[in-house]
Amino acid sequence: MTSPAAEPDPYAPQPALWEKYPLLGWPLAVAALTVLLANAAFPPLNIGEAAYVFAVPAVLWAYRGPSFRLYARTVLAAQAVAWTILLGWLQNVTWVGLLLLGPFIGVLIGSWYLAVWWVLPRLRGRGAPFRITVMLGLAALWVLLEWVRGWIFGGFPWLPLASSQWQRPLVLQPASYAGAWSVSFVLVLFNLGVAAYAHRIFFEGVTGLKKRSPEFMTALFFLVFTTFPTLTEIMGQQRAKLARVAFVQPAIPQLQKWDQAFAADTMKAIEKTTQDAVVFGEPDLILWPEAVTPWVLHKDPNVRPWLESVARKVGRPILLGTVSAQQMSFPDWEWRNGVVLVDPAKGLQPTTYDKRKLVPFGEYVPLRPVLGWIEKFAPIGGDFTPGATAAPVPVTVNRVTIPVGPLVCYEDIFPRLARESVLAGAELLAVQTNNGWFGTGGAAYQHATHSVLRAVENRRPVVRCGNAGWSGWIDEYGNIRGVLTGEDGTVYFRGSATHVVTRDLRWHGQQTFYTLHGDWFLLVCAGLAALAGWMVLAFKPAPARTGAEPVF
Repeated sequence: MTSPAAEPDPYAPQPALWEKYPLLGWPLAVAALTVLLANAAFPPLNIGEAAYVFAVPAVLWAYRGPSFRLYARTVLAAQAVAWTILLGWLQNVTWVGLLLLGPFIGVLIGSWYLAVWWVLPRLRGRGAPFRITVMLGLAALWVLLEWVRGWIFGGFPWLPLASSQWQRPLVLQPASYAGAWSVSFVLVLFNLGVAAYAHRIFFEGVTGLKKRSPEFMTALFFLVFTTFPTLTEIMGQQRAKLARVAFVQPAIPQLQKWDQAFAADTMKAIEKTTQDAVVFGEPDLILWPEAVTPWVLHKDPNVRPWLESVARKVGRPILLGTVSAQQMSFPDWEWRNGVVLVDPAKGLQPTTYDKRKLVPFGEYVPLRPVLGWIEKFAPIGGDFTPGATAAPVPVTVNRVTIPVGPLVCYEDIFPRLARESVLAGAELLAVQTNNGWFGTGGAAYQHATHSVLRAVENRRPVVRCGNAGWSGWIDEYGNIRGVLTGEDGTVYFRGSATHVVTRDLRWHGQQTFYTLHGDWFLLVCAGLAALAGWMVLAFKPAPARTGAEPVF
């Protein structure tokens, strides 16, 4: 007779999930850490150090040679979730847009990890120069994907990896030579170096001095020494006052902004906040945000008289964003979103700026013959006309004329636009935006990170004014010199503040290497990525050593 099967002991220790299903250990850990670190690196969490290790879990797993299907599903899903969370503020405007854009960007970024999965196992047995060159190519590929994100479908280069360092200006200084792309390159390179070092320590079975990772030392060299050429610039500043600027945040609710029933209240709120700014701050210049007037300039006869009356009352020039219209032929109007200057003595000035980069599906319908049907479901209205010039608006304060380069709405997220403004002669960049659509989450802070990048790239101070935040100013080296905050510390409030904006005299009339030569670093990245791909394809990997874990 056979003995009866032993009853399982209900008090015996139970194996953990990853012990019962070992294949779940890596996917769960990689997915969770990827989402956590990606969100931690950017506002509103603002843990910039997370950007130095955000890719390490997925890269380390790629060294272990997981199946492509499992790896691809994990990293693509994790990136889709991470970016849907990062762009969560879009739900205040459109849930459909959020659920389309978040996963799209996530999958685009996730494709970089698929390249990592393909490349790393092919580095087995290779020498350090080979591995380092391929690692440089992978960092370059990341930069190229960031560029693609800023170009495809009208462009949305929101939150490049470099923007995670917006509160750590020392790391950003290479941008004055090679653009913010170079900062993203260094950060990705460091992630690859850390992952290579971690794999060497924990999985390659090496001891003693062999634990040293050439990849990590190369990444550390780039991180430390790329800022050296700019140290003399940072340390030898010769700052002088440019102007006392009043930042006015009217904080008009978006559902009331264009409602004519609230127009009178809107005008009173703007005027009262402006008068308070003059009384308490005694500014030289007043800055209003994007599309601040409740009516359309030139189309509605009330707008210009009201603007000129406010400027006369406060006795200061006002640089403001407004929607304007010009009748081309009855009943057609040409609509523009731009910036105008109102002088207290001379009134509305003839030199204006029109927004060059319009918002897809907000200010125009891309591919209108194909996508024009969207207007039946979204209140887009007629297409706006983009501006054709980056010429600055001359603003005279204290008998000195300052060429101001306006950037309207989200134009500061595009490096090319700020660069063109500086090439056209701008000595001060002014970002006038309306982030009020996106609630009080991280949108305004995320947006402000790009202004820091533009300041460093072009060595120009940047003043920002939002309808309800983020407003303040940034110097040429990316230092945030002033931010408007309410009594509770939030940037989302109605109010004003005046800050003395200064400039480094050494950069007056001078232009950075990046401003003069543009995105040359993208060509370097294209060459590095192509070289790395050719090397991996052209040279067969050495056979793995039998009886031992292959050394990478």
